[in-house]
Order: sequence, then structure tokens, then C-alpha cells
Amino acid sequence: MTDTTAVQKAPSARGIVWARRRAALAGFWRLYRRQRAGLAGLALLLGITAATLLAPLYTDRDHLRASAAPGGRMEPPGGEFWFGTDQVGRPVLTLVVWGARVSLQVGITAAVLAVVLGTLVGMLAAHFGGWVSWLLMRLTDWFIVLPSLVLAIALVIALGPSKTTIIAAIALTSWAGTARLVRSQTMAIEGRPYLERARALGAGHWHQMTRHVLPHLMPLVLASATLQVSSAILAEASLSFLGLGDPSEFSWGTILERAFDAGAVSAGAWWYMLPPGLAILLVVLAFTLCGRAIEAVLNPRLRGST
Repeated sequence: MTDTTAVQKAPSARGIVWARRRAALAGFWRLYRRQRAGLAGLALLLGITAATLLAPLYTDRDHLRASAAPGGRMEPPGGEFWFGTDQVGRPVLTLVVWGARVSLQVGITAAVLAVVLGTLVGMLAAHFGGWVSWLLMRLTDWFIVLPSLVLAIALVIALGPSKTTIIAAIALTSWAGTARLVRSQTMAIEGRPYLERARALGAGHWHQMTRHVLPHLMPLVLASATLQVSSAILAEASLSFLGLGDPSEFSWGTILERAFDAGAVSAGAWWYMLPPGLAILLVVLAFTLCGRAIEAVLNPRLRGST
């Protein structure tokens, strides 16, 4: 007799892959929730992101223009201006909230570029070895030895201050540490039996690095990128405070630089300098807590120490 029951369709290879990815993400979130510091950092980061994205609902971007300043010169915090005003009457709250967009954009973009460049250099050096590894590692050592802030200042001065220039300068001066980490991890991965079988079956260099090496590097790359954002935000604030920021944009470093030039310290206008400084501190703390928690989740040896 013919079986009349419906035969269930076998899951496709793509479906199996996505099922494994969903299971991996669920397991990652289950372990991440046990990291109290990581949860605090994630909540803080989500709160800052929400406040930044919802800025048009409670602030007026037109107030960033000096000609449209609604307040008096350096008014202290009050009912109308919660964070006070700057030297031309612009609300400090508006400056800080809209400056967050620039600082976060520069920090995240520069960190992603630095991690991508460091990952590429580390993988190539470990995979090909020989003179390729020697050349790439000597270049990496050169960038590690040079003071990153001094090199970034030189690049911005040479290319001209702009948001694009700052992103490129931060990325070019902060990729070397990631390259060293990725190289050591790639060398450990390439010694595993499944990669030797892939070579024996005729897998090319591109296939080996993208299908076998890179997926195992992603946890390290993710943790490195999260921690790199903090350094990138601090670097952007340092460059902007030194007067090398984009003159057409407001960032937290630019606010601090203009507050210092306006004599906010000698005038006792603490409300002009404290909010952007605290914003930098909170964002750096949030990314650092998230990065440490991700590192602890992905590294079983660190899981019980946090």
C-alpha cells in the first residue's frame, strides 16, 4: 500500500545554517545576561542611543546656529535651559545631544575600519607566512611604536580637518593591535585538522580564509571592535579639543574646545564643560563594559571571573 501521509520536506542547507546561527545567538544572549556589568553597559548604551535618535522631539536643531540662539550668554541651568547656555546663548543640552551623533558616528566608523584593516593584515600575514608575514608584521610594529595621537594629529594637519579625515586618521593609527591578535589566532586555527583536509581537497586561499578561518575569528573581531570604539571616541574628542575637528560640525570634543576658548573655567560656567565631558565618560564606559562582557562570554576561561 502507498503511504498517504505527507512526507515532510527535508530542511535545506541554508535552513540548517540559519537554524545553527539562531541557536548560537540564543546561547550567546543567555550567557551575556549573566554578565551584570555587560547588561549595565548595554542599558546605558541603549539609553544614549535612544536620546540621540529622539533628539528632534525635544530639541531644535536650528538653535545650533549662533544667529538663532534663544538664550543669553552663559546662563546657568534653569527651567528653560536645563543644561544652561554657551557663550552665544545656545542651549548646552542641544549641543551635547546633536554632538553625540557626530562623536558616535566618527567613533564607530573609525573603529570598524581599524578592525577590518587589522583583521585583513593579520589574516594575510598568518596565512601566507614567509616574506609576506615579515613585511606586514614590520609595518605593524612600526605603527605600534609610533605615538598614535601624534601620528593622527600629523595626518589631520596634512590632509585638512574634516570628519572624513578624522575617521581615516583614527583608523590608520589604531589597527595594529588588532592585526597582532588576529595573526596569532589565525596561526592557531590554520593548524587544525579540518583546514588541512580542506587544503588536501584543493581549497584555494580565498576559500580557506573566508569559509574556514574568518568564521572562527569573528568572536575575537567582535570583542575587539567593541573595545576599539571607546578608543576611537576618545581620539576624536582629543583631536577636536586640540582644534583639529570639523569646523562645520559639533562633537563633544568640539564643545569642550569652544568652552575652553570661551573661558568657561575662569568664568565658573561648569555647566558648559561638564555635560560633554560626562557624555564622553558614559559612552566610553558603556562600550568598555559591553566589550569586556562579550570577551568573557566568548572566552570560557574569563567567564567565571566577571
